[in-house]
Amino acid sequence: MSQTKVAITIEEGILAKVDALVRRRVFSNRSRAIQEAVLEKLERLERNRLAEECAKLDPAFEKAMADEGLSEDLEEWPKY
Repeated sequence: MSQTKVAITIEEGILAKVDALVRRRVFSNRSRAIQEAVLEKLERLERNRLAEECAKLDPAFEKAMADEGLSEDLEEWPKY
């Protein structure tokens, strides 16, 4: 994937924490640390969006939809 250089403004305290992680070799450099942090945040936001959409579902309606036609299928299943 191609990369683009960007300039950001960041609080000194946050940058000091990033630099400490780089010194401890948790990340290879500042750019990698910030890139991974942004990616993690984006993934978390997407999971939250999915959870919010799922919360809008009506469990009774979803069960009814899942069970619809199931009675017909049960007759075709082999008996054990």
